[in-house]
Amino acid sequence: MEYCKKIELRKNMSLSPLTIRERGFTLVITLVMLIVILLLSCSLAYLALQSERAARSGSDRLIALAAAEAALRDAERDIDPEVTGERSAIFDASSNLYFEEGCAKGDGNIYQGLCLPSASGRPPIWLSVDLAANSSDSASVQYGRFTGQKMETGRGVFTSKLPRYLIEIIPDIEPGQRADMRSKFLFRITAIGFGSDPSTQVVLQSIYRKVATSL
Repeated sequence: MEYCKKIELRKNMSLSPLTIRERGFTLVITLVMLIVILLLSCSLAYLALQSERAARSGSDRLIALAAAEAALRDAERDIDPEVTGERSAIFDASSNLYFEEGCAKGDGNIYQGLCLPSASGRPPIWLSVDLAANSSDSASVQYGRFTGQKMETGRGVFTSKLPRYLIEIIPDIEPGQRADMRSKFLFRITAIGFGSDPSTQVVLQSIYRKVATSL
């Protein structure tokens, strides 16, 4: 037994310093390669996660965009219904009688969502009110309230909640119009739509011209 130990000791002593250094260098290289592989794996996993999030965010934004476009169409039906509706007489292109400063508010208000333009130097009205608010005293009109239109809501491929809109009346000034000519107005619609995640929001605007009906 003692003889075997001496043989093993002699074998270890026979290793040159150069061989020991080479083995140490090989170990360092192996550790470095393992660290590089680990970092690459983490980077690839992170990129895959970010790609998935971006795809989900893009899909959710398309849902919000479609909802906002639907709200624009709903507001147009509110302004110019195919049949006589609850607010048919309100939208007269020759009068701004029923529109209020700061927007008419409240679900019980027949004039809800009707706004006069902000005074000169003030922020636009759609930035002054909470367009996304869905409380009972909100200034914005919920999709379908005055038109009876329906929309599916929920999670997945559906909007999380119904879109909303404001209608602002603005002067319709034509080139060459004389100062003594009767005033005409346009209707500027601002709509907001939501994705399946309520924090995903898209705001759109359109201008609607309606033929004047009053004398």
